[in-house]
Amino acid sequence: MRPIRNDPSLAVVRTDALFVSAVQRSDKPRAVQVREAVAAAVRRFGPQGCAERVAEEFGDHPDIAAARMRWARWQVAHVFGEPCMRAPAGRHTGGRAA
Repeated sequence: MRPIRNDPSLAVVRTDALFVSAVQRSDKPRAVQVREAVAAAVRRFGPQGCAERVAEEFGDHPDIAAARMRWARWQVAHVFGEPCMRAPAGRHTGGRAA
């Protein structure tokens, strides 16, 4: 099996998918749960559908959506090793050591 290349567009799809998934920050998900949630959201909504749902949430609840997006970006960087999406220094990252 060939490894999937980690490029920015793939990172965006993964982040959007996690954002729209049912997984919550308070669940303190493990890597396998994040991967499963991303795969399920992409299967259910497709990349475009995930992006549309993200946009809708930012339109309806921008303050809450921004916090969830930061969390989703950090999870994707942590779980998938996305070098372009590291958590900002000094930020709380969901209860895990970086």
